[in-house]
Amino acid sequence: MQTSEETRDRFNDLIFKSVNENIKKIVALPTSGSSRKYFRITTETKSLVGTYNSNIEENEAFFEFSRHFSGCDLPVPEVIAVSDGKDFYVQTDFGDNTLFNEVERCLENGHFDAGTIGLYKKVLEHLIDFQVIGHKDLDYSKAFPTPAFDRTSVMDDLNYFKYCFLKPNEEISFNETRLDSDFQSLADKILKAPSDFFMYRDFQSRNIMIKDDEPYFIDYQGGRKGPLQYDVISLLYQAKARIPENIREELLGHYLNTLEVKTSWQISRDAFMEYYDDFKLLRLLQVLGAYGFRGLIQRKVHFLQSIPFAIRELLNLTGKKSLTHELPELGFVTRQMGSLLEKYEHGDSEVLTVRINSFSYKNGGIPTDSSGNGGGFVFDCRALPNPGRYAEYKNSTGEDADVKEFMDSHQDTHFFLQNIQMLVFQSIDNYLERGFKDLQINFGCTGGQHRSVYFAQKNAEIIRDNYPMVRVIVNHIVQHKKHIYEPR
Repeated sequence: MQTSEETRDRFNDLIFKSVNENIKKIVALPTSGSSRKYFRITTETKSLVGTYNSNIEENEAFFEFSRHFSGCDLPVPEVIAVSDGKDFYVQTDFGDNTLFNEVERCLENGHFDAGTIGLYKKVLEHLIDFQVIGHKDLDYSKAFPTPAFDRTSVMDDLNYFKYCFLKPNEEISFNETRLDSDFQSLADKILKAPSDFFMYRDFQSRNIMIKDDEPYFIDYQGGRKGPLQYDVISLLYQAKARIPENIREELLGHYLNTLEVKTSWQISRDAFMEYYDDFKLLRLLQVLGAYGFRGLIQRKVHFLQSIPFAIRELLNLTGKKSLTHELPELGFVTRQMGSLLEKYEHGDSEVLTVRINSFSYKNGGIPTDSSGNGGGFVFDCRALPNPGRYAEYKNSTGEDADVKEFMDSHQDTHFFLQNIQMLVFQSIDNYLERGFKDLQINFGCTGGQHRSVYFAQKNAEIIRDNYPMVRVIVNHIVQHKKHIYEPR
């Protein structure tokens, strides 16, 4: 990846050529499971999303699918500009709110409200449009990495589970030859399902943006021709969404009723349901493989937090159904999965606490580490633009809107934040992996009023968004203010 200045220059060239405006602000957005890098770009009149991805084939799939889906009036981003090398591109900005954010609010409140259920129903209606209308005349030769959901795709999902989840968890015993035979049998049945539709592939609530109470769809570049069931299950059985079973049944019923109206039953309800549990099993195994790869192999610890949810879903499925009766070795494996719950579930005693302080170099100096561990970070904010030099900010702090707007308007602020995020995330991942309980991060400026407060609060929000399992305590020492964010 290029430096921040080079990245800004590349995006600025693209935007100036396409919309004849210059960049006023560029901010790196939180990363997810992919290697793509996203940036929010503000010009004189627009907010856009810039993307850098070195995988050109994946980008070309996104460009072609976006063009086609837009022509079908599906709510997807417009690709506004693409670099000559096709590694940088600019697209529509739908904001920060995802369907998963709405789900998190429901989980915090203890129930799924009518508004969120209504959003899910809208999403499922749009899914049918992707699957049926979006499929028609789509150029699958541009699909990445494969044009169709075939035996190789099914076996890739199952082997993902075997190599990235089962084998790293050595306490689960299995006969590999018999397990591979079960995988082939499961693939045999799944491949009998009607599959002349568009398959989104990663249809889950984090890839669905909500703007003005309407859903918009992103990250469909892995799509291919395939069956209907996979995407429905991906949405309804997303492990961390924890949709109650009665609501899942309501949503599935809505999907099937809408499918009947929109397609006059290209595929019958019975034909859809005949393969439904088989796809459910496949998707849950694939998800555990993904969590294993990202968490156990790549050591991205926040993926480990999802493993217990996926295991419970798998146990519920295989416990209630005779699904694995004809898959004896896979049944033997799933019956052992409960033993992993204790391994991956963490009580409050194991929660990592990140303590963030804003302080004054002039009055009090660097805070001591109350945990007794020592170490941590001290970031000197005095090289950044100083609101304290201006009379209009004299009575404001880094938590006030006017100071935040001042800091956000300077590119140096965003470079500083990006560098801090890279260092701090590395430590949090390592601390979670090693079971450490405390990490201290200090931000200092001259008076402890503007810059240090701004960066302390901003980094607390970034950490909370990316590590919901972490407790964050923010202490603005000079301001005598404290905020505590408990794990979600």
